[in-house]
Amino acid sequence: MGPRVDFTPVPVAIAHPAAVVLALLLLRAQKVGKIARAVATVFQPASEYGKRGMDELHEQTVNLLSFQQLPKAVFDGQVAFNLIDRYGEKAVSSLNSAESRVQQHFHRLVGERLAVPSLMLLQAPIFHGHAFSLYLELEQAVQTEELTAALSGEHVDLLQSADESPSNVNAAGQEQVQVFARRDAQQPAGFWLWAASDNLRIAALTAVECAESMIAARPRGTVQ
Repeated sequence: MGPRVDFTPVPVAIAHPAAVVLALLLLRAQKVGKIARAVATVFQPASEYGKRGMDELHEQTVNLLSFQQLPKAVFDGQVAFNLIDRYGEKAVSSLNSAESRVQQHFHRLVGERLAVPSLMLLQAPIFHGHAFSLYLELEQAVQTEELTAALSGEHVDLLQSADESPSNVNAAGQEQVQVFARRDAQQPAGFWLWAASDNLRIAALTAVECAESMIAARPRGTVQ
């Protein structure tokens, strides 16, 4: 009899939605050339903390306009009409821990195929949807059309026309990651990507795909 295989269920962590988007875009961008440098600024919505985070942003907005005291149970600081790189000491979590989780999950997703990008996570005064400012510098210059062709495909909606642009509002409820790409004005091999995605939608899709993969790998019958 062979060794006993243990199929006991274990907890599974769903990849952070920001890590999923960054991994998707960088892996596709690498198709046109090796990435020499990647720097990402990620704007995080209040919905990353669920209903309580959105409620606190709403209440802060209302209270600021009526000159009332701000509720700070979640963020321990002003989020409404503000952009911050850290929370107060009594916040339920910290941006540093969320930033580290994005980096760790990115590495788990891509392995050794890509280096983890330099990353800064900011709390934005928005209810829903991630926004990304991503700078890529390739080892060799390529045409913008080559990069956009590599980025296009399933899960990505390229918005390159003058009358439309990625935004967290437009991305709400969408499965696609909205992306706009342009060449850097100073670096011939440098590009800027402006992207937006529905963080809750991406997380839900990731969870479903993970569950489907686990079901497909589940043994049927008796393991000998």
